[in-house]
Amino acid sequence: MTTPSLLILPGDGIGPEVMAEVRKIIDWMGAKRGLAFDVSEDLVGGAAYDAHGTPLHDDTMAKAQEVDAVLLGAVGGPKYDVLDFSVKPERGLLRLRKEMDLYANLRPAQCFDALSDFSSLKKEVVAGLDIMIIRELTSGVYFGEPRGIHKEGNERVGINTQRYTESEIARVARSAFEMARKRGNKVCSMEKANVMESGILWRDVVQEIHDAEYPDVELSHMYADAGAMQLTRWPKQFDVIVTDNLFGDLLSDLAAMLTGSLGMLPSASLGAPMANGRPKALYEPVHGSAPDIAGQGKANPIACILSFAMALRYSFDMGEEAARVESAVEKVLADGVRTADLMGPEGGMAVTTSGMGDAIIAALDTSL
Repeated sequence: MTTPSLLILPGDGIGPEVMAEVRKIIDWMGAKRGLAFDVSEDLVGGAAYDAHGTPLHDDTMAKAQEVDAVLLGAVGGPKYDVLDFSVKPERGLLRLRKEMDLYANLRPAQCFDALSDFSSLKKEVVAGLDIMIIRELTSGVYFGEPRGIHKEGNERVGINTQRYTESEIARVARSAFEMARKRGNKVCSMEKANVMESGILWRDVVQEIHDAEYPDVELSHMYADAGAMQLTRWPKQFDVIVTDNLFGDLLSDLAAMLTGSLGMLPSASLGAPMANGRPKALYEPVHGSAPDIAGQGKANPIACILSFAMALRYSFDMGEEAARVESAVEKVLADGVRTADLMGPEGGMAVTTSGMGDAIIAALDTSL
């Protein structure tokens, strides 16, 4: 049996710190569970620009295409704000997503019981929350042409184009319906069909895919702005939400704050199956590079650790091990272990980034 391969791209800011805690989990899996991974590491974002003058070297891109999964930390920082748009750190991440054709971005929003007081919403609204937002990731307004800034008369005009094909909508819709069958069997599709032609096409194609292939799944449609309102009113009405690139970006960040902290939320970006049947895949925490706390041991590594758990589940077919990691995180939180972002009025056991990783390892030990 071929050893599963994983390319680690720590990136910038707190990326290397949180990724170091994931390496502890990987080492623990090898030592205590006999699960070996072929792990390689490379640069992305500002770190790659500093070394190579580009946010993603061609050799790194080639590696990403060959491995079973990529795990990325974070990119960006104020020192790179002066760079030309074409070489900003974020372009490295966008290139990975585009060239690997990672069209389905899975962003779970789960509220752990121990953190239900951390949300800005009432505890009864978010306690037990477990929803999945599936965002189309490789098309839409972030990639559409024409785009740019040009002069019209005496003023500048900025242009971005929202563009979707039927096939782009259909494949992410199938991802949502397949996911729903493994969860609560319910999908809500969100767009702006009332004012956007791309929204009309989105709604039509999602409905057609449902009627032809997934009639057993409950499907509803909602305008994205109404969806934002409903996410803050009663988020537990949803199971799987599928939406386009721009709205998915906004709605998933909104849903993230329902759980209390961006430091808790993982994500997966999946593409078409490779020759071995595994999907092309990139996993990353939702949070950014947080340069203001980089190098201070304040970062919460849980989102990155849970991103690795998603890799175990979706890329390596190790659902039991993924659940083991998730349970260890839940136990640590229930025991009151807290990084700085999770310290509330009730206090807790304050730990550093490394301390949180060690606590999760200790919880994994108790699971054996």
